[in-house]
Amino acid sequence: MNAQACGAEFNLADFLKARACAIEAVGETAQQILPGMNENQCHDILKKELTLKGVEKFWHPTKLRINSNTIKNFRDLSEEIRLTEDDLFFIDIGPVFYNHEADYGETFVIGSNPRLINLQRATKEIFYAAQTQWKEHNLTGHELYEFASCEAKKHNLKLNSNMYGHRLGDFPHALHYNGKLGDFKFTPIPHLWVLEIHLIDETINRGAFFEDILI
Repeated sequence: MNAQACGAEFNLADFLKARACAIEAVGETAQQILPGMNENQCHDILKKELTLKGVEKFWHPTKLRINSNTIKNFRDLSEEIRLTEDDLFFIDIGPVFYNHEADYGETFVIGSNPRLINLQRATKEIFYAAQTQWKEHNLTGHELYEFASCEAKKHNLKLNSNMYGHRLGDFPHALHYNGKLGDFKFTPIPHLWVLEIHLIDETINRGAFFEDILI
């Protein structure tokens, strides 16, 4: 098994179009989410936007976490809770478009709470800093997350080691590699690997999430 191989049907242009659809669906959903909503209501909006984009199927379950549910791991069940006036939520989707997998996640803040805004910003700052280190120093998947963990500590935040990135590609990527990027001992090649950054502020019991492919 070649962890960095693709199937015969893989097409980079279609793969990047799938990514663009996912990013657009997340952004358009976020604009419609308001204080007072629960996760089921938010999911309904997201489902509508993905349907409008022409989603074919999902390679992983959709996650939309709000409030204190944002500290949970991917497989944890959410508690019944609603968004407040000063709050945050994140969206994590794994749709398939053009028979290619997409995976994108981002955090959004409602209100102007500086602690939440800093937490949200830190996810992107650490993602892009790690991506730069990978480009310039050929970091392995394991080294990428060692770097991200150190950066999180500088922000007085905790990096969730249970959400450690993965392969992507033409459906299903698991034929080539089904492990975590954080356990990968080689340098990941561009486009096929998703870097996940899930940060937790234990003081305020909130988390923030950002993920995208390494390019």
